[in-house]
Amino acid sequence: MKIQAKASKNYQLKTDCLVIALKPLKKISSQCAELNTLTGGAIARLQDSGQFSAACGDMVNLMVPEGVGATQIILLGVGDKKLDTESVREVLTSLAIKLKSLKVDEATFELDALNVKSNVETVSRHLAEALGDAEYQYIKTPKSARGNTANKEFKATLWCQDRKMLSTAKKAAAIGNAINNGKTLAKDLGNMPGNVCTPSYLASQAKKLGKSHGLKVKVLNEKDMAELGMGSLLSVSKGSREPAKLIVMEYKGAKSSKEAPHALVGKGLTFDAGGISLKPGAKMDEMKYDMCGSASVFGAILAAAEMQLPINIVGVIPSSENLPDGLANKPGDVVTSMSGQTIEILNTDAEGRLLLCDALTYTKRFKPQTVIDIATLTGAVIVALGHQTAGVMGNDQDVVDDLIAAGDESLDHAWQLPIKETYKKQLKSDYADLANLGTPGAGTITAACFLSYFTEDFRWAHLDIAGTAWGGAAGKRASGRAVPILTQYLMDRCK
Repeated sequence: MKIQAKASKNYQLKTDCLVIALKPLKKISSQCAELNTLTGGAIARLQDSGQFSAACGDMVNLMVPEGVGATQIILLGVGDKKLDTESVREVLTSLAIKLKSLKVDEATFELDALNVKSNVETVSRHLAEALGDAEYQYIKTPKSARGNTANKEFKATLWCQDRKMLSTAKKAAAIGNAINNGKTLAKDLGNMPGNVCTPSYLASQAKKLGKSHGLKVKVLNEKDMAELGMGSLLSVSKGSREPAKLIVMEYKGAKSSKEAPHALVGKGLTFDAGGISLKPGAKMDEMKYDMCGSASVFGAILAAAEMQLPINIVGVIPSSENLPDGLANKPGDVVTSMSGQTIEILNTDAEGRLLLCDALTYTKRFKPQTVIDIATLTGAVIVALGHQTAGVMGNDQDVVDDLIAAGDESLDHAWQLPIKETYKKQLKSDYADLANLGTPGAGTITAACFLSYFTEDFRWAHLDIAGTAWGGAAGKRASGRAVPILTQYLMDRCK
């Protein structure tokens, strides 16, 4: 997707579609008197006949007159109240979906009715994301029997009120475009079938990203992890013929390469059958999405690199499959983590935390300023928060607050759940330092409590995205979350 911004307005400009945002004034046509004149008063007649009221989200096609370079014109109503960011995004999403249905791949947007000085940045950024979401099509593999082909690059031109807004609009559109590119990468990785997107495939994609965006990439194999004592992580991969990988991507954007990085640790279960504690067959195919935490790390680092954020970032991705096999973990097994803490495995389907705990311990070597782990960790978070909001917990309230603020700014929302000693007691084991599963209830919280035992040496927060990474409004496909909240969090660290 390509987005540009222009201050001058020329109705003779050639464009597939001209979109004009209007408020429901007494005379709607007064907002674009020149176009109303060119159309012989068509805009005024649409209002008088009741066909277009300019209510929020109202859309109507306008006949294209001579002297206008557009192939088609859409009038977009924005209502008479000042819209908040959520409402702006809803209007732009509806518009993007309409453009998709019209098979429009190039458009010019006159959004003055939305582009007041307080939100030209909001409009530009979220237009880019809305168009990206609407245009996204998964075509990687396998190709449809109908012969899917890649969409053309969408080209958008923003008309601004004046030249003073032009720079802001361009910068905001670039941010939205970078986040959209990160989301697209995360969606592609998440949507890939498990027989394609394996731990080895994720490792190859990390190397590819490293070459294209100047990242330092290191991939640890099972022998490397065994030498580090990652008994917890390696116990998960024992039931799979696909070897586990620990993927490390370093982005150096700060003035000093030695500046402490912000770390993102993403769960990379490329397929999760539950192991010996086998999941029900229904919807098990969706367990290819259990690596969406790692996909969001890929996406956030890509977005950061495209924006050239002046900070250092390290992404750590523990990746494996979780399958039943004669060598697989058994309920009651005890394994030793890299930290030296022993873990009793009460349920082999609580495997994500077994990967993450060793990855978190490994991350300590980078002496990070903050650590965020991202994981499709528990179905319990969907019960608590649905598909709209991620769960967030941590050992540092400032980090948690910063994440929540980033979610509100990016519209990729998160809500805090508590970590308290009363929940940690549920992880007590008679045979190890702790169990990998708590007693029934508060499953999202006890999962975070488990991880907290491996994060005592740094400032840490945990994002449970099991409800937001796929499903819900996204349907049976990856949503690209948590790329927006992570990218916004990283952008905020640059202020």
